[in-house]
Amino acid sequence: MGTTTEHVEHAEAETHGHHDEHSTHKSTSYYVKVTLVLAALTALETSTYWIDFGQFFLPALLIMMAIKFIMVVSLFMHLKFDNKIFSWLFYSGLILAVLVYCAFLACFQFFSS
Repeated sequence: MGTTTEHVEHAEAETHGHHDEHSTHKSTSYYVKVTLVLAALTALETSTYWIDFGQFFLPALLIMMAIKFIMVVSLFMHLKFDNKIFSWLFYSGLILAVLVYCAFLACFQFFSS
């Protein structure tokens, strides 16, 4: 009888989309806070047009870009709760993009100025 009850509860959970072990839904205030952090980072990125960061211009942009990428991928795409192979694929793409960007800038001797 316990098996039938467990089976019915499991079936109800599947039909209603409730999975306790994989619950990834956060409160609305959580997503609002994340959005505000992303907006603040975007404001800092765009401020580099008006504020002279000197030699820290490129590293600052790359760091802010990486932080925003990780936040969006991990939190909004719920990658944090998925299989680790997906995390590896996304983060290796990020590393590859940064390396290609730096190689491109090195070709034009951007770093020597």
